[in-house]
Amino acid sequence: MDELSDGIRRVTLPLPTRPGHVHAYVLPSEDGWIVVDTGLGLPDAREHWADELAGLAGDVRHIVVTHFHPDHVGAAADLAELTGAPVAQGRLDYEQCELVWDAEDWDEVLVSWFRRHGVPDDVTDELVEQGSLYRPFVRFQRDPERLEPGDEIGGWQVVAAPGHADGQLMLLRDGVLVAADHLLGRITPTVGLWPASRPDPLGDYLQALEATAALEARVALPGHGDLLGDPAGRARELIAHHRARLGATVAALGNAPRSAYEVSFPLFGDELKPSARRFAVAETLSHLERLVLEGGAHGHEENGVVTYTAA
Repeated sequence: MDELSDGIRRVTLPLPTRPGHVHAYVLPSEDGWIVVDTGLGLPDAREHWADELAGLAGDVRHIVVTHFHPDHVGAAADLAELTGAPVAQGRLDYEQCELVWDAEDWDEVLVSWFRRHGVPDDVTDELVEQGSLYRPFVRFQRDPERLEPGDEIGGWQVVAAPGHADGQLMLLRDGVLVAADHLLGRITPTVGLWPASRPDPLGDYLQALEATAALEARVALPGHGDLLGDPAGRARELIAHHRARLGATVAALGNAPRSAYEVSFPLFGDELKPSARRFAVAETLSHLERLVLEGGAHGHEENGVVTYTAA
């Protein structure tokens, strides 16, 4: 556990895939400590957390899950059992958490969705198999306390951060922004369109970045990588990045209809492993749908496959 300024602690937990780690944060609150995010539910997660919290003066009063991705929600039930603290999670995020991690037919939903967006059958099987690898390591907390943007928990303000996940939340107090995967330094957060998600995640993300810049936080604590000393500046950089990506997406289109799978190759390259291709297709799709809404592209559907052309 690393001690940061403002009485905040950072816990860095291992991940078996890139970027190789995820940060959780232990925040001072009005009545004890708040743990934000939990890492994967690996077999030793409870013991790992017991070691991390052993030297903490005072009790953990709240556990906050910023979003339902496995590296953030995976050990929530383990941590709740260890500390006795309630878990709080966004209302929308918990609905999607149950849908993705509980639904017995979710893999079939993904298969249909990838095929709808032009992924060949043999490739679809690989992409869905890769997406299922984390399922055994997700032990989310059933029926958590529900959070909404504008709420307060332990003296920290709850702030909406859609885009990377529809219901992602951040915490803010005294200029310190616990940013989860909304703002990252050396990499850009994935903003993809998935089954059962909101229809325009990139549009949501761009609006959320504008709102983040307006917060004028003095430091952001990201889910991966180093602390960010200029959160507003990083938000503006990410807006510029996605505007450039929208331009590149237009350039990858032409008069002949192309699926999101096909467009993902000029945008992300030909050599991606299946685990990366699935995110590339989802992110390509979020940019294509934003272009349709902005009038830069047209969407078409024929024989159950969605394609796009430049406007």
